[in-house]
Amino acid sequence: MVTFDVVGVGEAAVPYLEAWELQRRVHAEVVAGDRPGTVLLLEHPPTFTAGKRTDDHERPLDPGGAPVIDVDRGGKITFHGPGQLVAYPIVRLPDHVRVVDFVRRLEEAMILVCADLGVTTARVPGRSGVWLTADDRGPERKIGAIGLRVSKGVTMHGIALNCDVDLGWYDRFVPCGISDAGVTTLTAERGRPTTVAKVLPLLQARLAELLAWRDYTPTPDYEPRPEPGRGPRIELLTP
Repeated sequence: MVTFDVVGVGEAAVPYLEAWELQRRVHAEVVAGDRPGTVLLLEHPPTFTAGKRTDDHERPLDPGGAPVIDVDRGGKITFHGPGQLVAYPIVRLPDHVRVVDFVRRLEEAMILVCADLGVTTARVPGRSGVWLTADDRGPERKIGAIGLRVSKGVTMHGIALNCDVDLGWYDRFVPCGISDAGVTTLTAERGRPTTVAKVLPLLQARLAELLAWRDYTPTPDYEPRPEPGRGPRIELLTP
């Protein structure tokens, strides 16, 4: 069984380093068997986090007062901030669930939430996260990001779904190292405000469904596209 903990959203948004320390504590408890798998749901104040594949030129020259924090997950640099719903699943992977399946389940949860709100998205093989295809409204654009770490069979870090985040933050850096695509939000795609408060119960329900580890039918992928500097978006540590 997976439990959910709404740590802080809105005015109670949780500073990134504080949430990271909470992740470590929960991870240790799950590893020790003292706590069931737990999904932390929250918002962060404006923060850039740089994964292990981040190149120097991808960092923001002017971070606008937001901290830039190097983190122990795979992937490149991304942004967290108000209007973005973050989920950190700290769960032990069952023996029959491979890491790649776990990644796809998290992506599928975001895809289904978008569908619940009338927004069509899918995966782009070769690129992490959840995407909208290019159309008359704009180029291919990312709406959900993912970056994970697995240590001692238990996961950390997770996903971020753009609800109504200020997209101006993404002009300060190259999101996830991908310069030939855009970034979007549910608010922009739906044409009306779509808040974290509205999306949170939808994401919780979809994660509960997919982290029950039952079989599911994945949403068909878009056309594959290579990601610049492709490398692991997940850090695996043993044992």
